[in-house]
Amino acid sequence: MRSDFIYHEAKWIAGVDEVGRGPLAGPVIAAAVILDPENPIIGLADSKTLSKKKRLALYEEITHKALAWSLGRAESKEIDEINIFHATLLAMQRAVNALSIRADHVLIDGHICPILSMPSSSIIKGDSKVLEISAASILSKVTRDKEMEVLDTIFPEYGFAQHKGYPTAFHLEKLALLGPTKQHRQSFRPVKRALFSLKV
Repeated sequence: MRSDFIYHEAKWIAGVDEVGRGPLAGPVIAAAVILDPENPIIGLADSKTLSKKKRLALYEEITHKALAWSLGRAESKEIDEINIFHATLLAMQRAVNALSIRADHVLIDGHICPILSMPSSSIIKGDSKVLEISAASILSKVTRDKEMEVLDTIFPEYGFAQHKGYPTAFHLEKLALLGPTKQHRQSFRPVKRALFSLKV
């Protein structure tokens, strides 16, 4: 794990990651984090490799110790309007723009950077290589998981608390049986299929 990426004249480096590209329902959520080198956080890693208990503990630590952190999102309706790729970039833009400290350089997990007002770099598997991106991956995942658990209380028959909107066999079965909610992404093929079946 590296936190020593050096960028010319960059004082404040923000890490950005997102979660929610693959689900059939709910928003895509991005986080941006500027860590405090004087107040290190032990145990940062790709959120997918951490237990839920560890993610929640690190979430609390990040939100208390980071110099700045913020969230950005794109809702299901926006995803349907501009597609998931552009909605993901939009969520990242919103997260970076919401930081209370303006980053000098932004490190983004993946292959592509959104259009930003400051320099940025994309880093493949950055959530396992860069501490700032690891922190962002934890914030975005914990936030989205909590939202899907709330959605589960509104639509308990769909099982959102378990699958978080991803296309599991159970989710697809309930989608075909009950049809989509307003939180489902109607541009996604399984949701389209369910809508078509209900109309036939």
